[in-house]
Amino acid sequence: MPSPRTPRPLDHLVLPVEDLDTARVRHAALGFIVAADARHPFGTENACVFFADGTYLEPLAIASREDCEAAAREGNVFVGRDQAYRFRRGDNGFSAFVVGSKDADADHARFTQLGMSGGEMLTFSRPMAFPDGSEQTASFKLSFASDLRAPDFFGFAVERINVPSADRSALTAHRNGVVGISEVILSEPNPTDFQYFIQELACNREVDANSFGMSVKLDGATVTVFNKAGLETHLGVMDPSRERGLIGRAVVYQVRDLQALGALLLENNVTARQVAGRLVVDPAPGQGAYYCFEEIR
Repeated sequence: MPSPRTPRPLDHLVLPVEDLDTARVRHAALGFIVAADARHPFGTENACVFFADGTYLEPLAIASREDCEAAAREGNVFVGRDQAYRFRRGDNGFSAFVVGSKDADADHARFTQLGMSGGEMLTFSRPMAFPDGSEQTASFKLSFASDLRAPDFFGFAVERINVPSADRSALTAHRNGVVGISEVILSEPNPTDFQYFIQELACNREVDANSFGMSVKLDGATVTVFNKAGLETHLGVMDPSRERGLIGRAVVYQVRDLQALGALLLENNVTARQVAGRLVVDPAPGQGAYYCFEEIR
C-alpha cells in the first residue's frame, strides 16, 4: 500500500459547466488552448485544458441527462456527486480536486478503513483525440473520498490503466504563458475541521496552519483552505454567508510573464484585478472558480 506520508501529485480539477461551448469560449478568452470535446460512457462530457506540469482542468458538462440519471441510480459516484453539486450550487463551479494514484484499489481500501470513502470505485475507458488527428483509448480507475459535512466538494484518486503516448505539446503551449497549477484554494469558516480529510487525500500528514487557514502540500502543488479572513486578504473576496463545509474557490496558475498576461486579458476584454502580487479573474459563465495568475519565481 502506498505510504500515507508520501504526497501525491495533483492530477486535475473538476469544474462543472453548463455547456462546453461556453467553457471553450471563456477559456480561449483567458488565453488557454482547449482540447477537443470528449464524452464519458456514463453521460457526461469534457473539454480539458492541459498543462506542461502534467495537471489539467476538466470543464464538465452534461451530454445526456438520461444516461447521467441512469448512471447515478446504478451507483456511479462521479455522476452522482456531479448531479448533487449542480442541484445545490448550479451549473458553473468547482466541485473536486483529484490526485494521481499508482494503486487505486489500495487507495479505496485505505479510504474505507479511514471512514472517508466516497463510495464504490469506478473503472471506465474512453477514446481520446489528439491534435495530430490520432485517437487512442484511455482507461481509468477512480477511488473516491468524501466528508459528509462537505456536500459540495469531494476528491478522488485516479490510476491510469494505460497512458496514451501521443504528443500533447501543442495543447500546452498556451497563449497566456501558463505552465501549470501551483495552488488549489478551498474555503471553510474553520479550516482545521477538514484537516484530516485533506491530509489523507493528499497523503501528507504535515499541515501549515495560520490565522488565515491551513495548507497541505501535494507533490508539486499546494491545497489551501481559507477562512473568511483568508478569502478577503488573499483573494479580495468578501463572504457574508454562514454556510459550512468545503467549497472550491480558486485555482492559482504559474505564468511566465504577468505583464504580458495582463495585456492579453485587456485585449480580450477580460477584467482582472491585482491582489497580493497576483492577477485575479473573477468567475464568469464557463469559468466557475476564481483564476489567479502568479509569475514564476
